[in-house]
Amino acid sequence: MKACIIQQIHQPPILTDKPIPTLSENEALISIKASALNHRDVYITQGLYPGIKLGATMGADGSGTDTQGRQVVINPGLDWGSNQAYQAKSFRVLGVPDEGTFADFIAINKKYVYPMPEHLTFLEAAALPLAGLTAYRSVFKRAHLQAGDKVLISGVGGGVALFALQFALAIGCQVAVTSSSEQKLEKALSLGAHYGYSYKDETWTKKIIADMQGVDVVVDSAGGPGFINFIRIANPGGRIVFYGGTHGNIDGVNPQQIFWKQLSILGSTMGSDEDFSDMLDFVNQHKIKPVISNVFGFTDIVSGFDVMKQGSQMGKIVFDHSH
Repeated sequence: MKACIIQQIHQPPILTDKPIPTLSENEALISIKASALNHRDVYITQGLYPGIKLGATMGADGSGTDTQGRQVVINPGLDWGSNQAYQAKSFRVLGVPDEGTFADFIAINKKYVYPMPEHLTFLEAAALPLAGLTAYRSVFKRAHLQAGDKVLISGVGGGVALFALQFALAIGCQVAVTSSSEQKLEKALSLGAHYGYSYKDETWTKKIIADMQGVDVVVDSAGGPGFINFIRIANPGGRIVFYGGTHGNIDGVNPQQIFWKQLSILGSTMGSDEDFSDMLDFVNQHKIKPVISNVFGFTDIVSGFDVMKQGSQMGKIVFDHSH
């Protein structure tokens, strides 16, 4: 079978031939029909993750069929553990060092294989797992998002942020987004966002307070110096949840603003098996379809990495394994 592996750090992944995996006890053999790219995959090629195993098949997201022909999607969060509050030390994400989804076939424990939502195509289903799981836990399990909440989602354009937008809109929240790209703001507004602000505009915090009278929930992936703006615009009792730190450390925080407004600042990472099941139920109930930015044939997988490095995508980058 064909598989996309990391052969060398700081080099693009390569396609190679590997034997079809043999099954261990409790494993299922899945024929991958589509897979999707995450920032994690790019970071692995840059050597930014511990425990990288050269020669391992990459990829966390995938959809396909099992040996009975059933359409399935794979939960990429492995060994979460028994505590719903946080992951066990053994927790890891599918794909490097474990054999991932960027291949014709994958052998994986049956407990991570779920029926694919019937309203989705293989390409759409492949776009869902990692980003959808991360967004679902962030907004519902950590920030306890409720109907009618006023929400800000920063850095819209990435997969998690877009799912957070779709999930919040599905339950009737008023949602604002930020981006440095006018095109991404326009796309978010077309998806239903009520307000869009360029975070390059130094007055954006004043505008969102004027437009929405502050927000109840902030969903962020960047951290960095802009984080203090979220504390300023959060309403009393507000919740700020973040699942990444691409802009670095959070400096200049005024603790008085946090405790006087009774704010909750929450970290979130991926999600449990229970979260994944609940996320699929939510997607099925609300017939949510992932936003796909680019589709490449599996043999052209390196092009997907190039697009993600440029940061121009609006939605998920997906690979069609039939091409």
